[in-house]
Amino acid sequence: MLYQGRFTENGTGFDNRITQLFGIRYPIVQAGMIWNSGWRLAAAVSNAGGLGLIGAGSMYPEVLKEHIVKCKAATSLPFGVNLPMLYPDIDKHIETIINENVPIVFTSAGNPKTWTKLLKDNGIVVVHVVSGAKFAQKSEDAGVDAIVAEGFEAGGHNGREETTTLCLIPSVRAAVKIPVIAAGGIGTGRAMMAAMALGAEAVQMGSRFVCTEESSGHPAFKDAVVRANEGDTMLSLKKLTPVRLLKNEFADRVREAETRGDDVEALTALLGRARAKKGMFEGDMAQGELEIGQVSSLIKNILPAADVVREVWDEFKAVAANPFGY
Repeated sequence: MLYQGRFTENGTGFDNRITQLFGIRYPIVQAGMIWNSGWRLAAAVSNAGGLGLIGAGSMYPEVLKEHIVKCKAATSLPFGVNLPMLYPDIDKHIETIINENVPIVFTSAGNPKTWTKLLKDNGIVVVHVVSGAKFAQKSEDAGVDAIVAEGFEAGGHNGREETTTLCLIPSVRAAVKIPVIAAGGIGTGRAMMAAMALGAEAVQMGSRFVCTEESSGHPAFKDAVVRANEGDTMLSLKKLTPVRLLKNEFADRVREAETRGDDVEALTALLGRARAKKGMFEGDMAQGELEIGQVSSLIKNILPAADVVREVWDEFKAVAANPFGY
């Protein structure tokens, strides 16, 4: 078999360790992208049968609570929160997540040992995002329930090793026993099948869900993603935290600074404060930080999130039925 799991009756869902772990119909996860993943998007994806995530990295504690409360009102199905460990008030976010009985948390950009036990002691499913097999093993040792293995094609924070998803997934699959979710460069059902054939049991998609009606990204940002072509993104800021950016005037300034060999202090000053908010949320297409993946070149429209889930799932089923057909 090409993939781990089986279709449920009449192809209305999929049954494997990930769908069982999260209580979802399809092995499709919407990434928790800063400034793009509010309660509307998370609820829409969960209602469509996938797993929606609220992106907590761009939210104050009181804002996160508001989004969780609204998400619970908008869906009776499981959803989660994506929690970057770089967040300065992470302890407050943890408190909110526990108090609001969030069922699933995806952690990233930090040591999974820090919060995993506390979250699991409160009945929360914990998933950690990694960019390499070594970190996957450490996450498994820390007690997480599943791994997101994210290749460097992805938007947002990335691995310094620049390992592609094609190489990363089988490497991580061989290194751990817990389920693996593939991320990075995935935006179609055909790509989902490829990831599952490599050993993943689900996929996480970010860029494709940026271009949805429910995404909280600025319309100008969504339009820029839809217009993107091959080569219009770049991996940058590796001396800080690597991030893939849509090319614009700010990205050009970053490239020039890195070519000069600017140090961490200079790059930090260039980045400044709220650069991502300026770009993705407020719509400054020239000087904003526009985080997006390489798969942006394949995204040609802005759809309701439910339509994205359905299109990806239908294509996955079609490929499963005829793997070599076009």
